Amino acid sequence: MKKFNIRKVLDGLTAVSSSSSSAAAASSAAAAQPGGRDSDAVQESLQSEHFQLCKTVRHGFPHQPSSMAFDPVQKILAVGTQSGALRLFGYAGVECYCQHESGAAVIQLQFLINEGALVSALADDSIHLWNLRQKLPAILHSLKFSRERITYCHLPFQSKWLYIGTERGNIHIVNVESFTLSGYVIMWNKAIELSTKTHPGPVVHISDNPMDEGKLLIGFECGIVVLWDLKSKKADYRYSYDEAIHSVAWHHEGKQFVCSHSDGTLTTWNIRSPAKPAQTITPHGKQPKDGKKPEPCKPILKVEYKTTRAGDPFMVLSGGLSYDTVGRRACLTVMHGKSTAVLEMDFPIVDFLTLCETPYPNDFQEPYAVVVLLERDLVVIDLGQIGYPIFENPYPLSIHESPVTCCEYFADCPAELIPALYSVGCRQKRQGYSKREWPVSGGNWGQGAQSYPEIIITGHADGSIKFWDASALMLQVLYKLKTAKVFERARGKEEKPSADIVDEDPFAIQTLSWCPESRMLCVAGVSAHVIVYRFSKQEVTTEVVQLLEVRMQCELSDVDSPDAGGEQTPTMPTPGASSSPQEAETPAQPSTGSTTTDGPRDNIPCLHVRSSPLKQSPGYQVELVVQLVWVSGEPPQQITSLAVNSSYGLVVFGNSNGLAVVDYLQKTLLLNMGTLELYSPSDPYQRQPHSPRRTRQPSGALCDSVDGSNASEDRCKSPTSDAKDNSFSRSRSSSVTSIDRESREALSSFHFCESFPRKADGAPCPCLLVGTTQGSVLLLALSLPPAGDQRLQQPISVSSCGTLVRLKGGILTMALLDAAGTLLSPSYEPWHDPNASDEEKEKSRRRKPVSPAASQDGQDSQFAVACSEKQAKVVAMPSQTPVYKHNITESSFVLRADVLQMAGANCIACFCANGHIMTLSLPSLRPLLDVNYLPLTDMRIARTFCFSNLGQALYLTSPTEIQRITYSQETCDNLQEMLSELFTPVETPEAPNRGFFKGLFGGGAQSLDREDLFGETAAGKASRSLAQHIPGPGGMEGMKGAASGVVGDLARARIALDERGQKLGELEERTAAMMASADSFSKHAHDMMLKYKDKKWYQL
Repeated sequence: MKKFNIRKVLDGLTAVSSSSSSAAAASSAAAAQPGGRDSDAVQESLQSEHFQLCKTVRHGFPHQPSSMAFDPVQKILAVGTQSGALRLFGYAGVECYCQHESGAAVIQLQFLINEGALVSALADDSIHLWNLRQKLPAILHSLKFSRERITYCHLPFQSKWLYIGTERGNIHIVNVESFTLSGYVIMWNKAIELSTKTHPGPVVHISDNPMDEGKLLIGFECGIVVLWDLKSKKADYRYSYDEAIHSVAWHHEGKQFVCSHSDGTLTTWNIRSPAKPAQTITPHGKQPKDGKKPEPCKPILKVEYKTTRAGDPFMVLSGGLSYDTVGRRACLTVMHGKSTAVLEMDFPIVDFLTLCETPYPNDFQEPYAVVVLLERDLVVIDLGQIGYPIFENPYPLSIHESPVTCCEYFADCPAELIPALYSVGCRQKRQGYSKREWPVSGGNWGQGAQSYPEIIITGHADGSIKFWDASALMLQVLYKLKTAKVFERARGKEEKPSADIVDEDPFAIQTLSWCPESRMLCVAGVSAHVIVYRFSKQEVTTEVVQLLEVRMQCELSDVDSPDAGGEQTPTMPTPGASSSPQEAETPAQPSTGSTTTDGPRDNIPCLHVRSSPLKQSPGYQVELVVQLVWVSGEPPQQITSLAVNSSYGLVVFGNSNGLAVVDYLQKTLLLNMGTLELYSPSDPYQRQPHSPRRTRQPSGALCDSVDGSNASEDRCKSPTSDAKDNSFSRSRSSSVTSIDRESREALSSFHFCESFPRKADGAPCPCLLVGTTQGSVLLLALSLPPAGDQRLQQPISVSSCGTLVRLKGGILTMALLDAAGTLLSPSYEPWHDPNASDEEKEKSRRRKPVSPAASQDGQDSQFAVACSEKQAKVVAMPSQTPVYKHNITESSFVLRADVLQMAGANCIACFCANGHIMTLSLPSLRPLLDVNYLPLTDMRIARTFCFSNLGQALYLTSPTEIQRITYSQETCDNLQEMLSELFTPVETPEAPNRGFFKGLFGGGAQSLDREDLFGETAAGKASRSLAQHIPGPGGMEGMKGAASGVVGDLARARIALDERGQKLGELEERTAAMMASADSFSKHAHDMMLKYKDKKWYQL
């Protein structure tokens, strides 16, 4: 795991002016402090020592997998990828990620079975030995070939000699203990001799005879197979076939082997009959009636031949389908006796492995499962049950089931949340899985001190939302919500609604707001729709989905404002937003399927809410759907920000046209106001309105690499980003673009709170802080009726109070602190089941008491915190006096910022586009952490990066994987204990009994002393120019960078002991070798003495 050195200095991106401006603001803050005295300054407990940045774990499916291996004794699965990553899996929750520095593709993996080690071969012709006996695997040795390209590797069970086949057709042998090359080389011309006049091609297979370790089977691409005698250094037999070979598999008795070929055939050979194959079959070929050769099929890429003690053998193969099956999905074929099962896969097959009861190749294999690695999934098939059902996968590999479009992370959630979500989510599980336990069951969980609940929420392109339990560095799906069920689905292209503002994925999740305490969920989609959900444990059927249609325009004359009664009064001749569900149920809509209309499209939503009854299972159930409609031929702008508050019963959302406040209890629209109307007439930041028309947006493309989930991301793009980014300047002339940019001030952030909307206020009241992409923080005052029946009947009034503060760059987050610097969380209503009895509702309907301090004698009692793409500011309330300011960056911009709890205090955490992660203290905005961690390589990171409380953060590092990191020193110190353990001491199974007669007459497995053949004494030294040995960092140096504190000291001591044991072992081996050399010398001297004993001096 990479460890980052923390520069505990002031912000490295800003110039001297940054710190000086912050210091100047701090020096003048004493007078503006709540209380007005310097001695009353907030005591801040957070120091830079509380922060350290490091990666923790990676979840999800390995992106672009390329190879796989399995340890049948440790029961650990390893997957390599095209980017040089290694993912290791064991028991549910036991996962590990490591990375080759070169980033070259992993072409093959080989376990040293039950040794806690793994050999990886890369596309850059290097091989590496990984030590898996430590929690963070590290490379012990590397060998880089310079003259030949590696194509195939084979490591026999309980052998230290690794065979390496190359593109030139040669085979080299490596000692995996010392990672040195043997002088023993099998040259291609010696292997094939006169059997062919041309080069046989690369080595595609190497394996030793299960019954005779001295016989090596070598497969060349051209179709030639050679059985090589290692002792005599010559070929015993050569087997030739017209078609290219892709793989070879032995029968466990060592008398037969099977080859798979490029024409879809399988040839079975008896080792003593090289003239022709004993059997040739085409599993998927059509057999002609006239007895001719079957038509050729697609190549069989791999075949495995596994025997059973009590029945027919299994033959498992991938590929080989006939060419007339165009468009058919990839298949795995299982042939058992006379039955052939063709198992269709959802994605192309990368590799497969048959899991067997024994690690010994010369025993009955007894296969029980097949692990199939697909391009986007991992499937394990149960061979022991009829129909070959699949095992239920315990790993979180379905993150990418639909592309992730947004992500949120919640640490230290209410304890009852995870059980509640699991109870409703377990009913969604598929049936028909294998009844047996998951076969990849190695390793042990870590013993972590982190015990607080953590939840990750992912929004997806198909409109689904997944809730994940992320506690204790693990990840498990809890519950899946499908928002698309609310809408009618187009059945074909001809029925596709022409009102769509996106060409693909119309249900994709743009952003979401979740209140863990009340369990209220609010979701915004790319089709300019907002759905409000309540959580219920009871199933209900909703006859009519409550719908509210909102008409938002940019022009000042189009702004709608509620009247005194709370009903909407449109100021334009065209119909405005419906103020009640009854009005919204039957909107006047022309047929969206028609392409010709009498006039411009108007008052049409982008999606149609279903008209039939909606059966809603336990879990999240629709409370209200809000849709923005087309206005005079212009599509609605996508929603850029969203917030929900259960205590007030309000949802607020905004886009580049303005904001809308919706009362989801009364199902009414309270406020629909353009952004410019939020400013008071005397506001110094008031600008003249412009309203140029905007062109229709292309595909939502939230799952592409250039997109954004809010307006700040739309504006946040690196100087080298593509012009296709979702900015406001798409497809416009330069003159119009400048006007458009200047005028389109989108809403980027909301925060419900109880504060002082006006300077003269003496007591706090419900407020809404509104942040814009131009850096303004605006205040809205909310007037709420008393709780109970009056809340459901009396209207809520919303009034704008002008600008609170102005910052550079778009506003990303806002928060409120009390006079002591404690975070004031938004009020909430405790959760109650909306479908429960009235008595139960009344018990839990009490609003959480929130009692912010009132302002006494004109003194300030709160701090308002705002963070933008460039700056952070703290303002004293209610005087609205700026007290602290910090310029975060001048040359870059902040992509994500959050106000968080950390080590019993609060801070601002920021992630910049230049890769820096920073934290600032509150309220004084002192820089506490600044680490250059991750340069922004694509917009996926910007879209999904999110911080959470207690020093946690995550982002999507690839389309299929979530990377979790921590910026907490305490978590970094305890990381070694929290990580899972891959290697566990297990006894190697006993070797198969040869039996009395096999032992008496021979015929059992023949062993081979490979040391005598491949050692330096017998084979000599290899050419130094062939490969370069590179010592790995897997010893003490690797551990120094991976751990610190007490845990690190213990780990280092353990590694030191391991190294000492390894050195003692090496010393013992050297001593034994010296003794053997001495014995050999003594024998030769004795023979020499006998030879010349009776000869005269003149006979010598």
